[in-house]
Amino acid sequence: MGLKVKFITLGCKVNQYESQAMLEALEKVGFRQAEGPEKADIVVLNSCTVTAASDQKARQALRRAKKQNPGAIAVLTGCWPQAFPKEAQNFLEADIVLGVKNRTSLASYLLDYLSKKQRMVDIPPHKSGDAFEPLQVSDFHGRTRAFLKIEDGCNRFCSYCIIPYARGRVRSKPLADITAELTTLAARGYQEAVLTGINLPAYGQDLGLQLCDAIEAACKVEGIRRVRLGSLEPERFSAEVISRMRAQEKLCPQFHLSLQSGCDGTLSRMNRHYTTSEYRQIVAALRKAFPNCAITTDVMVGFAGETEEEFQQSLAFVQEMAFAKVHVFAYSRRPGTKAYSAPNQCTNREKEERSHKMLTAAKALQSAFFRAQLGKVEEVLFEQKKQGDFYEGYTKNYIPILAASRKPLQGKILPVRLTQVQEEYCLGEVCEIC
Repeated sequence: MGLKVKFITLGCKVNQYESQAMLEALEKVGFRQAEGPEKADIVVLNSCTVTAASDQKARQALRRAKKQNPGAIAVLTGCWPQAFPKEAQNFLEADIVLGVKNRTSLASYLLDYLSKKQRMVDIPPHKSGDAFEPLQVSDFHGRTRAFLKIEDGCNRFCSYCIIPYARGRVRSKPLADITAELTTLAARGYQEAVLTGINLPAYGQDLGLQLCDAIEAACKVEGIRRVRLGSLEPERFSAEVISRMRAQEKLCPQFHLSLQSGCDGTLSRMNRHYTTSEYRQIVAALRKAFPNCAITTDVMVGFAGETEEEFQQSLAFVQEMAFAKVHVFAYSRRPGTKAYSAPNQCTNREKEERSHKMLTAAKALQSAFFRAQLGKVEEVLFEQKKQGDFYEGYTKNYIPILAASRKPLQGKILPVRLTQVQEEYCLGEVCEIC
């Protein structure tokens, strides 16, 4: 067949994994990926719908791709059509519109369209008891780390979030499938695997398992030297779970533990299922189990009803937690969520001012964490060459490193002594060379 396909992926690491899985499924039946500027016969837009701006970005990206690839079949899939099927159905620039439940059948939809030349819209709704979609990936072109989706869906229904409607309820990848997929990836030379999901700590709720079961299965795979966790909700981190995690030497001591707000009143309006006290206890338990671990997080400012006093409480809590890195973002009203119509919405000016203050604090915390690492020797997985003879890589606790070498370092794990702090990096010396 030889039809050329181009994927455009918006959003999270889960979407990136799913796009790669769809590409590999198409390649197995004769399609091939369009390389670089090569014109594509098919354009697939895998969408995100976290904010209303995400939907607009998807529209613009698909329109732009159609102009750049005249006559190409345009496929819209992902979270946007699943959460807002009527809107997606009315987006007539897409020839095929799919949700998040039928990606394994993408080749069949394309062949049917090529035969009938009729627009297709198929977005099956989520149902209770849905099974985990059996996607598989064997390669990540140009990457030194492999991503593995092990969980889908969310049962939490935060008041600002549309994702449970887009992704459905919690579903988990069986342990045997995790082992099999990672074995294939290890055989391809990948040494680090990143376990991802929509609500990763919820892994196993439907299987009678816990996240530590998946971690243990991943760490047993020969050839995988590092296992890293994607974004985490602060739930199900019991003493037993953390103890079992600690026993896995391959597990990277970096935990992106989503906070959203450091104010209990704001957390309650967000329908977050924890308090700052409970969050503090989880962080303390992780730091005790994993000395010098990096705790990173997400913080939202300007949420509906957030007062100046509540913002100051959140800012103080962020500083108390001494995060290694903080992703700061302003609340964006999302149609279809409870918070969209909540009273006392913050003004754009308030959001901008609070973002600036939180970002300033976040930058200071990151700098302090970097400075505390100086003089340490850490194993670094080098990913790519930067300017001159410098190579970029990451320690196990996810500190970005720049180290000079005249020898190629991509894909190697080497001990590095951390010597200096720059804004976004630590400089280091490769111990086997210096």
